[in-house]
Amino acid sequence: MKIVGDSEHFKQPFDHDDEYVSRAEAKREIAVYQDLGIKLVALSKSQLDKLELDESLYDNILKAKTIRINTEAYRRHLQYIGKLMRHIDIEELQAALKNVLNQNRNESSKQNVAEKTKDLLLSGGDDAIQALIEQYPALERQKLRQLVRQANKELTKKPEATSKSATELVKYIKAEITE
Repeated sequence: MKIVGDSEHFKQPFDHDDEYVSRAEAKREIAVYQDLGIKLVALSKSQLDKLELDESLYDNILKAKTIRINTEAYRRHLQYIGKLMRHIDIEELQAALKNVLNQNRNESSKQNVAEKTKDLLLSGGDDAIQALIEQYPALERQKLRQLVRQANKELTKKPEATSKSATELVKYIKAEITE
C-alpha cells in the first residue's frame, strides 16, 4: 500500500486556479445574460435589425415574441437566449442596445419639438413663420406658408380629423430642424 503524503492528492482542486468562478458568481453572470435577453425581446423588429445580432440569436429573439409571457416555455426560452449570448461580446451588445434606445428617445423628442412648432405655426401665422425662419434660415418660407395655409384650411373643414398637410408640415420641420 502506497502512502500519499504531501502529494497533489490532498491539495484543494482550486488552490492555484486563477480562473475559478464560484457558483454564486456564475449565477450572477447568467442573470445578467438573461436580463439582457429580456431587454432584447422587448425591442421592436426594426430596433433588433439595428443591433446586427447573430442569426440564431436574432431568430430565437423573434421566436420568443410569439410565446405567451408568464409561461414555463417563455422562461425556458429566455434561458436559452441567455445561453446563446454567452458566446458574444456582452459589452459591445450592451453599448449597441444603449445606442438604439437613445436613438429612439432622440426621435421621439424631435417629433415632440416638431409637433409643438407645428402648433405654433398654425396658431401664429406669418409672424410665427418669420420667427422660425430667423431661427432656422435653411427652411423655405414659401413651403412653410403653403403647408400652414393648407393645414388651417383642412382643419376648419374637419377640426376633429388629422390634417394631411399638418402631418407633412411636421415631417418637413422634423427633417429640417436638427438640434
